[in-house]
Amino acid sequence: MKFHRSVFQSALALAAVALLAGTSAGNAQQQDKNRALKKYESGTKEFWTHPPDDWFLGDETEAQKGLAPPSGPPTGASDAELAAMMKKIKLPPGFKIEVYASGVLAARQMAWGDKGTLFVGSFGLGNVYAIKDNNGKKEVKTVLKGLNMPTGLAFKDGALYVIAVDKLIRYDNAEANLDKLGDGKVVYDDMPSYAAHGWKYIAVDKDGWFFLPFGPPFNVGIPPTSVSQIRRVDPKTGNAEIYALGVRNSVGGDVDPRTGKFWFTENARDWISDDLPSDKLNMINKMGEHFGYPYCHQGNLPDDKFAMGHKCSEFTPPVLNLGAHVAPLGMKFYTGDQFPAEYKNNILIAEHGSWNRHKYQGGRIVRVIVGPDGKNPKQEVFASGWIEGDQGYLGRPNDIIHAKDGSILVADDWAGAIYRISYSKK
Repeated sequence: MKFHRSVFQSALALAAVALLAGTSAGNAQQQDKNRALKKYESGTKEFWTHPPDDWFLGDETEAQKGLAPPSGPPTGASDAELAAMMKKIKLPPGFKIEVYASGVLAARQMAWGDKGTLFVGSFGLGNVYAIKDNNGKKEVKTVLKGLNMPTGLAFKDGALYVIAVDKLIRYDNAEANLDKLGDGKVVYDDMPSYAAHGWKYIAVDKDGWFFLPFGPPFNVGIPPTSVSQIRRVDPKTGNAEIYALGVRNSVGGDVDPRTGKFWFTENARDWISDDLPSDKLNMINKMGEHFGYPYCHQGNLPDDKFAMGHKCSEFTPPVLNLGAHVAPLGMKFYTGDQFPAEYKNNILIAEHGSWNRHKYQGGRIVRVIVGPDGKNPKQEVFASGWIEGDQGYLGRPNDIIHAKDGSILVADDWAGAIYRISYSKK
């Protein structure tokens, strides 16, 4: 807007705009109070294939009416903002956090190439990035564009694997062709095409097979038979098997180096309350286990609508309840040698943070100390400071990866950055 009149007239105009804005805001708040609760008929194929823009909200409750996911800055955080943020992050003594790379917009899962290239997927933008270290300066290059939610990545045998909702795509000899990766080759596509909870994460087991999660296309409901599960897929042949059932929304997992078993984080349903249900950390002991969704939440809370006579004792309980609406995503067993010895084989989980809660929690990294049998788990906060006040995000951690020197890297899709957390004895 341009002002061509006197300063006095401009001041009057601004005052009028402010008054109208205040009136409009007040009216909007009143309208929100008066409107009916949002409700979704999500049990139809039409809903799954052509969902409303706010499909993920689910059926509102009066107590939580109006809560909705916040949007991060479209251009990420500036270097100055990141530098200021690093001073606010709290870590145990001896640990240090710094910015590894900025300008990695909507950064999600990370994967190392054999030659030291860090590949990073993205949420919403359709990009895949490659980060190269040029004499200590990080060069961020967009190497793929226009993909459908390419959040999940893996690197194996010189090839970059990208999963984009309904296609697992292989890009051969990726590090030698960063400027022209081409269209790649689809190696597995037996997946629903709807984007709702369709973005995925890749964990690689000792045999080179990929664990892939399949989320349901709504908040809570009886899911289509092709989702609410974890599959194990051979990227060489495209062979696949259903490995676990009753999983709501998992966007993180890792294979236990001690046992070879797959552990995964799970985001619980919304719209029960600020404090229910808890998000989970799970372990698969045997193929075919059912983890409760949509019948039972957090191992002991039957759904008030969808339990349908089922008891929670029928299903595999979580190893650990992590807290309500903390949104646990990427996780890693720490296998490096830089951190203190007591961190060996502990689990580090990036918690993306709440939206379906009046006072956000999560937005941090937690450490879980647990044996290979999954018994007697204990969690503690490892890194925090990404939330200010009740609902103020500075950043939202969502993935963790080891670096060769034993430090870890953390992806943040809100700030569009990668952090490095290291340890040194004082």
